[in-house]
Amino acid sequence: MSTNAEHTAATVAEMETTPSGGGRRVAGEDPVKREQILDGAKVIFMGTNFDAASMSDVAREAGVSKGTLYVYFQNKEDLFAALIERQRSRFVASIRDALTERDDVEDALFHFGMTFCRHLTSGDVICSMRSVLGVIDRMPGLAHRFFSSPSNVRAVLQEYLDRQVAAGTLRIDDTDLAARQFIELSSGTYFKLRLFGDMKEMPPIEEIQRVINSAVFVFMSAYRAPAAK
Repeated sequence: MSTNAEHTAATVAEMETTPSGGGRRVAGEDPVKREQILDGAKVIFMGTNFDAASMSDVAREAGVSKGTLYVYFQNKEDLFAALIERQRSRFVASIRDALTERDDVEDALFHFGMTFCRHLTSGDVICSMRSVLGVIDRMPGLAHRFFSSPSNVRAVLQEYLDRQVAAGTLRIDDTDLAARQFIELSSGTYFKLRLFGDMKEMPPIEEIQRVINSAVFVFMSAYRAPAAK
């Protein structure tokens, strides 16, 4: 079957899929199928670099036709960006939980830092970063989609700091700058060491705890609101 014919047949098949609530499913809007494709894409992209991966490889790993794949994603860049966005959305949700589920500021910042550092130095994130950096000069759009998001980690932390300033717990003139500072303190040097291959595995949990405890101490020393007289 030609590519165009395959694409058309897959589109028709997707449109005729009937969801549990009745009625036709619009092409490319089956969330289960989309997740199935993204799961297959993750296996392929994490196993090789961006250039070496192909849409055919993804379709085969996901167990769908190539035509179906193109119903959901326009090209490899679009697919990779969607995979990264899914990963980031899940991570941002865990980061938000780390902050909002704790009343004590130092405890919240500690859990934020631990979650952030462990995620940033994980194998999946390092692999994704290397893939993006490898094509940044000729595919700047992919890099832009990778690094920009309205609901990123910094924005979540800044929102939390704004609430603490309003509550009188912290005294910060520039919460955007403060959020960036804490993120840098939390990453330590591990991210760069992992990214450039000087550290083959994630740092031990005890070492991450030591770094984050220090980050919280430095941050609170700078921004803790003075006690009322």
